[in-house]
Amino acid sequence: MIFSRGFRRIPRTTVNGFCRRFISHRLDHSHQLLPSSNPQCLGESTQKVLAGSGDISNWGLASLHGTRHQIHHQSSSLVEEQQDPFSLVADELSLVANRLRDMVVAEVPKLASAAEYFFKMGVEGKRFRPTVLLLMSTALHVAIPEPPKALGDTLTTNLRTRQQTIAEITEMVHVASLLHDDVLDDADTRRGIGSLNFVMGNKVAVLAGDFLLSRACVALAALKNNEVVALLSKSVEDLVTGETMQMTTTSDQRCSMDYYMQKTYYKTASLISNSCKSVALLAGQTAEVALLAFEYGKNLGLAYQLIDDVLDFTGTSASLGKGSLSDIRHGIVTAPILFAMEEFPQLRAVVEQGFDNPTNVDHALEYLGKSRGIQRTRELAMKHANLAAEAIESLPESDDEEVKRSRRALLDLTERVITRTK
Repeated sequence: MIFSRGFRRIPRTTVNGFCRRFISHRLDHSHQLLPSSNPQCLGESTQKVLAGSGDISNWGLASLHGTRHQIHHQSSSLVEEQQDPFSLVADELSLVANRLRDMVVAEVPKLASAAEYFFKMGVEGKRFRPTVLLLMSTALHVAIPEPPKALGDTLTTNLRTRQQTIAEITEMVHVASLLHDDVLDDADTRRGIGSLNFVMGNKVAVLAGDFLLSRACVALAALKNNEVVALLSKSVEDLVTGETMQMTTTSDQRCSMDYYMQKTYYKTASLISNSCKSVALLAGQTAEVALLAFEYGKNLGLAYQLIDDVLDFTGTSASLGKGSLSDIRHGIVTAPILFAMEEFPQLRAVVEQGFDNPTNVDHALEYLGKSRGIQRTRELAMKHANLAAEAIESLPESDDEEVKRSRRALLDLTERVITRTK
């Protein structure tokens, strides 16, 4: 399994080690974050889970933020240089957003309206993936020892435009997957507004997703890079595979963390990891550098989804832009429940009965509140965030200030993924 890599402590010798030091320190003290041995605290924990109040997301965060403050104090010169990752590429993000709106124009008015539904101003979402890819493009702007002759126009002034195209393709594929997922989940909200299937019906939502995928394929083919075409095509296949794995599980698979992580890679991490690798390949980078870009995307994607798992239990519908407790109410078993099951094997019987009965949902939440499931999921997310940071710090050295700034921003994103509350 691709997830079997053990977590390693990272040397703390480089300037860019800020994010890694933060995460490693957090893990060193993780046993202090959840007072699970205190019966009174356990009772409060259960109530918080059942209430879905979001308070659990703050367990241990006081310690976490205290640690971060300590590191900031010790590394003030680094902090002064840090910028919001999204602001670093704000102009390019606007350019990408405008091009996306142009790319999803369709001849049939209803299809056009449906396809642009989540690309309209104000509902574009966080644009997390394009931000990562634009930052990665700059972070990899380093000397290439011997550019292969077969690269053609890849290393010309058009390179940045081609890398922006990867960001556009990735966002179209991602939104298409959301449209299809909402149909499968019978969702009624997305990004704080009515989901497309709820507003226009399932058929239109499915067709809109198909249309976005077709537009992504056209843009992908125009790059004329067979390796990139293969990578992103495999990502689309992985999305389908992951969704199918989620829909068709045996009892043992449903209760398996390995199976869950494999499915999570397919559904969430494959697209961003292969897109990061594609950005590197377009730049003519070596296989080693391309693999580091892939590892960053993979581990950041896994960390992101694991925190999503936590927020589904601890967040509110308003903060998430969709219903809280959505997964468990749809019968989807995620990492917090799987970890809780390790502590309370009797929870498996509840899981196997399914969650159509609200009483079973309540029982599962009760066990979760008494367990370390939330904390252990956060810790696993931190391990993957740490591996993502390691990949960035393993890139070839560069004296270029823009490259350094983008790499710091990519490190900062690993922290933001872990500490986000929505």
